[in-house]
Amino acid sequence: MEWRERIAGDPKVLMGKPVIKGTRISVELIIDLLANGWSHEEILRNYPHVSAEDIAACLHYAQDVVKDIKEYPVNI
Repeated sequence: MEWRERIAGDPKVLMGKPVIKGTRISVELIIDLLANGWSHEEILRNYPHVSAEDIAACLHYAQDVVKDIKEYPVNI
């Protein structure tokens, strides 16, 4: 899945947070709902402008962001 087809960042929308295109629903919100035990079906029912493909795009976006984080432990 190419998340760039469904996820956008615009400084005029939610201060540039990544959102599902055409909405003000942030990737952060969708990830937070999933992390708090919401099912895909609950999200789709409560957010009718969100599709299953949008949820998948949010997960792929998060995967790409986390994949690029590089932290190295430092002993002090």
